[in-house]
Amino acid sequence: MLNNWAVVPTCLPIIRRRCHGCASQRLRASGKFRVNANHKLLDAWLLALCIVCGETAKLTLLERMTVRTIPTDLLDRLHANDPGLIAELLQDPGVQHRNRFALDWTDAWRLDTGGSDHLDHDVIDVAVRFAARIPVRPTRLIADGFGLSRAEVDRLITEGKVVSAVQLRGRISGDFTFTLKR
Repeated sequence: MLNNWAVVPTCLPIIRRRCHGCASQRLRASGKFRVNANHKLLDAWLLALCIVCGETAKLTLLERMTVRTIPTDLLDRLHANDPGLIAELLQDPGVQHRNRFALDWTDAWRLDTGGSDHLDHDVIDVAVRFAARIPVRPTRLIADGFGLSRAEVDRLITEGKVVSAVQLRGRISGDFTFTLKR
């Protein structure tokens, strides 16, 4: 029987970028967009606040775009300060690269395993789905899901009792499956 686990965000991640007001490397999304029109050209930014000093930083989303080229639903979501759009744009690799920031997902996600009725089987197949691109070590997910230590999970991988088509060492942010043999 295949068990489905989900890695789900619980809040917006911390933005890792240097603050211009202080030496802090941690910003949080303010939940607001700034849209500025200059004749028929539009600029849009996501506003972020420094956790230490409160200084506002602007993360560029649109730059000198003609109004007609922007989808109306995107423009409506920008004007409404849509929280879903904020989460989407923070995870967009293009926005991250353009603004030179990374995301810190520490304490911003949880693992939903659907209960503990799967722990008593000899062979357990698990499909892990990510609701967002959250980089997590598969060994941590397996340890948290089964109530094991990370060292125990590493030992099970070495013994061949935990197998997967993906590399279980390092970080992963995409869906994968694995099998645990007891």
